[in-house]
Amino acid sequence: MRGYGKKICEYLLLWLVGGCLYFSFEVVFRGFSHWSMFVLGGICMCFCAWQGSVREWRDPLWVQLLRCMVFITSCEFITGIIVNKWMDWHVWDYTGMPLQLFGQICVPFMLLFGALAGLGIYLGGNILWKFFGEKKPHFFLI
Repeated sequence: MRGYGKKICEYLLLWLVGGCLYFSFEVVFRGFSHWSMFVLGGICMCFCAWQGSVREWRDPLWVQLLRCMVFITSCEFITGIIVNKWMDWHVWDYTGMPLQLFGQICVPFMLLFGALAGLGIYLGGNILWKFFGEKKPHFFLI
């Protein structure tokens, strides 16, 4: 595979893995999920892998985690406004959580998303390397 076809396959696999993992994570811990969380989980997994590969895995892990945490929280906010406020689907509501914004994001879940980003960075980088021959990811703290 070459060029765009290879990239499409890479990110389609990352999207499927990320979507399945996040959907499953929600089912295990909440007892249910929503298809929009599959879509969002896949997008976030793609970003976790992309941000590392585009920088050739040169950034320390804490920088990558911070970058992904901000991205994931931003996506969670945008998705929440669309699915919970505009479409009125009531997928989640953080109104009772501390340090929340419009019930769509909150600091405790932002920190949880940061931890999940670590899994996304590690898995995404290794999927790109092992299945598609991309540069091997290197992870260091500082």
